[in-house]
Amino acid sequence: MAIQPIIVTPDIDRVQAFYEQVLGASEVRSYPPDGPVFYRMLKIGDAELGLVAQPADLSAPSRIVLSIDVADVDALLPLVEGAGGRVRGPSNDMPWGQRVAHVLDPDGNPVNLTQEL
Repeated sequence: MAIQPIIVTPDIDRVQAFYEQVLGASEVRSYPPDGPVFYRMLKIGDAELGLVAQPADLSAPSRIVLSIDVADVDALLPLVEGAGGRVRGPSNDMPWGQRVAHVLDPDGNPVNLTQEL
């Protein structure tokens, strides 16, 4: 069994570029193969992230947070804003043994970048 998060976005290219630039995502699949894209699957490390192109109410509160383990949180933070995202504050060492930075992707979806200490 596997769980795949899927982000619904009105600008699939912009959101894909963010995850490519910040986390090294690569496109695995796109549907349909011809014409306007409805769905893209990205690979980030061993995980898959789906993107669906659809008008969305971006003012609605988020109900999910992507938490992504990375090798170096602090090295990625400078990439976030250049890729269209927003850094919500500095990274912090947590008592459970992780360094965590809270960022937003270009659509405002919360993403926690986490690093084992």
